[in-house]
Amino acid sequence: MNDEAKRKQLRKYKAFATGLFILMAVIFIVTTILQKSDNSHWIGYVRAFAEAAMVGALADWFAVTALFRHPLGLPIPHTNLIENSKQRLGDNLGNFVVGNFLSPQNIRPYIQKLKVSNFVGEWLAKEKSQDILIKNLSDIVLDILNKLDDSTVSQFISKKVSEMTDDVKLNKVVGNGIGYILEKNDHQRIITNLSKQIKEYIIENDEMIQERVKKGSYSFIPSFVDNKIADKIADGLSDFFKEIEEDPQHEVRALITQKIHEFSVDLKEDPKWDEEFKTIKNGLLKNDKLDEYSNDIWVSIKKTLMKELHEEDSALKKYLSKNLNEFARNLKTDENFQNKIDHWVRVTAYKYILKNTHQFGNLISTTVGNWQGKELSEKLELEVGKDLQFIRVNGTLVGGLVGLIIYTIAHFFI
Repeated sequence: MNDEAKRKQLRKYKAFATGLFILMAVIFIVTTILQKSDNSHWIGYVRAFAEAAMVGALADWFAVTALFRHPLGLPIPHTNLIENSKQRLGDNLGNFVVGNFLSPQNIRPYIQKLKVSNFVGEWLAKEKSQDILIKNLSDIVLDILNKLDDSTVSQFISKKVSEMTDDVKLNKVVGNGIGYILEKNDHQRIITNLSKQIKEYIIENDEMIQERVKKGSYSFIPSFVDNKIADKIADGLSDFFKEIEEDPQHEVRALITQKIHEFSVDLKEDPKWDEEFKTIKNGLLKNDKLDEYSNDIWVSIKKTLMKELHEEDSALKKYLSKNLNEFARNLKTDENFQNKIDHWVRVTAYKYILKNTHQFGNLISTTVGNWQGKELSEKLELEVGKDLQFIRVNGTLVGGLVGLIIYTIAHFFI
């Protein structure tokens, strides 16, 4: 029910209570006039009822009106109570809510019933919900990207890269990287591919080998002899590299592995390599170059992100959608995951509410205290005024009955 409907309802019940008072007043006047010309006993009873009813109606009208305003506009003491006591009312209301509704023993049963995992899982499983979430996230990130100052971001990246690389020993990084490749035996694939490529190159370029042999041969040696020698060389070399390619245990492989290992150790331990890599690093990461690299990195990242976030069917949005589906599925099917999420929500909510209970009290107190006195009175009257009109009605009827009883006792016993 909106405020306008509440006002209409309040006017209706006010009119009813006031109408009942007017009715009693009319009955009192009529019976008073009748008593002057008619001595019937019933007239006295009716007159006594109406007279007492008027008194009860006026008394309760005054009491109800005094809560919200000055009766008849007269500044009578202890009237217009709500407006005059609004700050105290706000403080008491805030303390009441905190003390009776936000105490640990009261909120704990409700917190323990919180189970959001299923609800969130069901919501996230819907394609429409995912679209809404991804769109909102995209809009937020796009807004952040548009507001970021490119030069500030690139300077930040440049500063962090410089700080990170100051103490980095590149020779040890490279040496450890080579050692890791050897440990995983990944270098064997390189040897295999390289042997294959050399073998194919020799086979495809046998004419070049023949030319080289002829060029280094003596003039008196016949060409067919040179060609034969060249063919033997080519076949021998191709067969040799084929053996390396096909034999995982070939001695050349072991020799290459040993040399690579020695090189990785040398990289890490020989001071000359430390100096070499420092020179390379300083050459690559000079301030002007580092700023340029950082700017290029940021511009590239920003451009890629904005493109991905603008496109409806981008790879980034597909990736987000895939992970949201997986997250929703886990929320609905994985009981352990559900319990972890729900436990985290309960603990967080419980701690937050207990930590900020005074804020709820202050909010209520400040809100009520900041209302205009007249506005507060009107708000409360709209909410409870209808029920207070029944006090006036009851006062009229009860007052009339009490008056009738008193009149009867006085008539028969006094």
